[in-house]
Amino acid sequence: MALQILRTGDWVWLPSKAGGEYAVDIGAKVKFTDSGQIQVVDDDGQEHWLDKKVALKAMHISSVEGMEDMIELGELHEKGILRNLFTRYLENNIYTYTGSILVAINPYQVLDIYNMQQIQQYKDKKIGDLPPHIFAIADNAYYSMQRYGHDQCVVISGESGAGKTESTKLVLQFLAAVSGQHSWIEQQILEANPILEAFGNAKTIRNDNSSRFGKYIDIHFTPSGVIEGARIEQYLLEKSRIVNQAHNERNYHIFYCMLKGLTQDQMNQLHLKDATGYYYLTQGGEITCEGRDDRAEFSVIRAAMKVLMFTDDEVWDILRILAALLHLGNVKYSSTEVSNIESAEIQDKTEIQLVAKILGVDANKLYQGLTSKTIQTREESVTASLSQEASLDVRDAFVKGIYGRMFIWLVDKINAAVYKPSNPGQKVRSIGVLDIFGFELFDNNSFEQLCINFANENLQQFFVHHIFKLEQAEYDSEGIQWEHIKFVDNQEILDLIAIKKLNIVALVDEEAKFPKGSDATLLQKLHQHHSKNRNYLMPKSSRAAQFGISHFAGNVFYNVKGFLEKNRDTFSIDLMELIRNCKFPFLLNLFKEEFKLSGKNTLKRNATLGSQFKKSLESLMATLNACQPFFVRCIKPNEFKKPQIFDRELCTRQLRYSGMMETIRIRKAGYPIRHKFKDFVDRYRLLADGIGPAHTVDCKQASQKICGIVLKGTDYQLGKSKVFLKDAQDVYLEHQREITISKKIVIIQKMVKGWHQRRKFLLMKKNVVIIQAVWKGYAQRKRYLAIKRGYMRLQALFQSRVLTQRFVGTRNLVCRFQRYARGYLARRRARNRHRSIVKIQAGFRKILAQRQYRRMKLERAKKLEAERLKKEEEQLLKKQMGKKGAKEEAERRLRQRYTDIEQQVIEQELKEREEAKQKREQAALLESRKGEDVSDTDLMNKMFDFLDEDEGSQPDGRTTDVYGGVGDRTKRGQVIDNGYNTVSRPPLAPIEDEEDLSEFTFSKFATTYFQGGADHTHTRKVIKHTLLEHKTEGEQLAALAVWVLILRFMDDMPEPQKKQQGDTTSVMTKIYATLGRKFNKQDLEKAMQANQQLEDDPTVTKSYTNSGAKEECEEETGVNDSQEEVKDNKGDIGASGRGGDRTCNSWWKCSVGRQIHEHSGEITLHHWSRHTSS
Repeated sequence: MALQILRTGDWVWLPSKAGGEYAVDIGAKVKFTDSGQIQVVDDDGQEHWLDKKVALKAMHISSVEGMEDMIELGELHEKGILRNLFTRYLENNIYTYTGSILVAINPYQVLDIYNMQQIQQYKDKKIGDLPPHIFAIADNAYYSMQRYGHDQCVVISGESGAGKTESTKLVLQFLAAVSGQHSWIEQQILEANPILEAFGNAKTIRNDNSSRFGKYIDIHFTPSGVIEGARIEQYLLEKSRIVNQAHNERNYHIFYCMLKGLTQDQMNQLHLKDATGYYYLTQGGEITCEGRDDRAEFSVIRAAMKVLMFTDDEVWDILRILAALLHLGNVKYSSTEVSNIESAEIQDKTEIQLVAKILGVDANKLYQGLTSKTIQTREESVTASLSQEASLDVRDAFVKGIYGRMFIWLVDKINAAVYKPSNPGQKVRSIGVLDIFGFELFDNNSFEQLCINFANENLQQFFVHHIFKLEQAEYDSEGIQWEHIKFVDNQEILDLIAIKKLNIVALVDEEAKFPKGSDATLLQKLHQHHSKNRNYLMPKSSRAAQFGISHFAGNVFYNVKGFLEKNRDTFSIDLMELIRNCKFPFLLNLFKEEFKLSGKNTLKRNATLGSQFKKSLESLMATLNACQPFFVRCIKPNEFKKPQIFDRELCTRQLRYSGMMETIRIRKAGYPIRHKFKDFVDRYRLLADGIGPAHTVDCKQASQKICGIVLKGTDYQLGKSKVFLKDAQDVYLEHQREITISKKIVIIQKMVKGWHQRRKFLLMKKNVVIIQAVWKGYAQRKRYLAIKRGYMRLQALFQSRVLTQRFVGTRNLVCRFQRYARGYLARRRARNRHRSIVKIQAGFRKILAQRQYRRMKLERAKKLEAERLKKEEEQLLKKQMGKKGAKEEAERRLRQRYTDIEQQVIEQELKEREEAKQKREQAALLESRKGEDVSDTDLMNKMFDFLDEDEGSQPDGRTTDVYGGVGDRTKRGQVIDNGYNTVSRPPLAPIEDEEDLSEFTFSKFATTYFQGGADHTHTRKVIKHTLLEHKTEGEQLAALAVWVLILRFMDDMPEPQKKQQGDTTSVMTKIYATLGRKFNKQDLEKAMQANQQLEDDPTVTKSYTNSGAKEECEEETGVNDSQEEVKDNKGDIGASGRGGDRTCNSWWKCSVGRQIHEHSGEITLHHWSRHTSS
């Protein structure tokens, strides 16, 4: 095999690595060819490294550049067609020709190529004069009809979402624009599209506006080329969508538009609600469609109906039918048994009554028709109950039958408006536009797919014959002999489905007429009659209820479940009789064809759906065969509905389904490879001696010379402008070209290498002589200088290393010292800052607690006094007003006093704030006078001028109380009881904007933070665990010691030793001595033992239990004896601690808790801010 020669910039075909049925080769450009490997970059931008031994087929130059007409591709095969479409699609060139066939790729974006300027540009232009466009196809069809007087047709096909509907509208738009007059009939034809789309289009997973029926629009023209009318034929509406939708799909657009567009009064008349309330509209989970405004669409539909002469009564009747169908979908069944027979009943008859009212039928008969069936025999009729599943089928069949007939009526109504019958003897010119479904292959294929694929088989045969005619025309124009060209069409498949005797459609019709016919018996008959047919495929499993057909686009297996019922296309006799007797004229009119035949067996005489479709398809094919066809193949580039995304496998599948590959097969049957003379000479002239470049020679003679030398004795032909070759001859030419190029390259390499080596030798010899002349002296000097530099570098290196080591050591020591010093300073600053913050917080919380305490104490004293006065007044009033009246009057006066007390407390607080304000002003004044000279006498007078002259010393020698009495605690200062003596403090300045602490209670705090199940109530026992969580053992011991001190402080626990007689040491001194000494585990154990003894001793006195409240009341009312104050405060504490009339929570509110912190072996006392704030 000759060496493959590839150069940078060459284009090759890269085999696909994806594999699979629809995988094709991809184009790639050579980027690098050295080192035994080839680097190529494919059309998707992916880089590949390949061994040079891998055989890569070179790409034809026509495939590299891309062609507007794929007939001109030098290599017309799948990969060539696909790459041509790919390159044009990325440039937003969505249209490409294949002769007169237009391939249109859905761009999924708005392109500005459909305006009036484009219409005028393509008017009266031949195909190929301008870039490919849908307007060019429409224009050629129009002017062919005008020139030759022959009917034309445009066949538009493709998958759902490929753009068939939009292409149809564009063709109609162009024909209406170029016909010369903008008449009313043209407007009516265009307005028919919104109505047909509303009733026949729906949102699917592949397309947001998918046509669920086929249509053929035959547009009629006058001899002068003006549109005078049209006729629309519809094919195979997908009625199953009305009752069932797949996930992420919708029902037909008209239902959603109606519910959005009707007024509230119209909705009430039809008893309608939102779309979410109907079963038929919510099965797919989608009630909206992106990009569609259902309310605006309904207005467009109503306007189009007016244009097409729909009366208001007819429009309202249509809406009544649609509303009734929605209500029928909400009818729900439940299963029951009647006489041991399974039957169904309707759960809620409300919907039945609504449907009966809207349709003008009897509600009871409608109920019976939906839950039972009548079986006709020759002698009698029998009524049988239906199961729940059968009832649902009857309901759905009823809905599908009404909607299907209403759709037919809509088409007939539109035809009545736009169709103008021709006069006898007058020939009518027409252009037909066929918008029909493409080949379908799903996971579950049923009777609808069989009919659709049968229609596509007929269209494929029509297409193949047309392509063969084009190929013959090509050969005739080039003067090529083509008699030996043969091709195989799909006539055998058509014979199997519907042509020959006992075909599939005939067997389905026959089985549908038998009373006992079923899907299983149908499948058995199909296997029996067609199992030996090569196009009939048997299922892999005998239990599978399916059969297969080898279609032109691939093998399809059909599930026979529901075949017979769908083919019958009818519903029960009972419901038909119900409609016959209804009082709704519009509904009767829909079924007038069924009522023409008399008798009860009318339904049995109706034609089946299969026979109707076959008949209408035969009529369509007869019409198409009488026309000059133009084909538009619509391609969907991806499943995501996104622009600039090209799925090769998806497009390959659609090309095969559309029959484009038949073009390849027909061309391969003749001469598939074609080169223009110029291109042929440029590529292959090196195979024959004496042939120059193409622009210097006669290309046809040069091509004949090359073929005569290289292809002598083979089958090739030269036309008028092209060379026609077989595939084998093209491969042979490429092979010979590579061999010749390899030989020429070897000769060129030999001569170039010899010249290069001689030139290199002479240059080297000259240079060697010069070098020898100076080398010896230069070498010695260089050696001496090198040794000298070496010693100097050694010395410098040694000294630098010594200095470096010293510097590094010193720097490390300094850095370490700096690190320690900075760490110490940072920690010290943090500790100081923390202490300061804690002190500030403790002081602030202490002030808040003191203020709260003073206010509560004052209120309590006054309320106790009010209670006492109430009891006295009640005793006094009993004699005057009686017991009940006295009690009510005393209660009223008590409430009045409470109100007065609250007002007094508020006034007292305001007064305190005013005094605090005055003090601040005085402080500011003193600060401003700080620099003034003041004598000692003036200073003393200013400091003590508040003292009254009549105040002096008390008899016992203590200082007179300058605050003017014990009763006014706010003026004389707060008395703090520590259990042993009384210390008087001046009042604290009130704080403005104080924080509201009403939500912070001690009980809530205890429940949240106390451990071991402890609560807020006081206990006389020594606790075994700390109330709050502490990390270190020292902190835990300190916390337990606090509780022991509290018990001793409140006399709940005895002191470790009794006081000796004659001891004159003050109590406070002993307390501070106790608090200041160390506290260890032994002390804690001793305290716990003492507490246990105290609990075991039954003679423990319970002092202060009964007298605490009374003494506290006396203290609050102003007793002026210091001894009584001490006693009162002790009583207060005792009452709180020993379970008097107040709980421990009250004690914590009127005293300051304490917390012990262990530091440097000593215990210090701090205020416990959380308890005070709670």
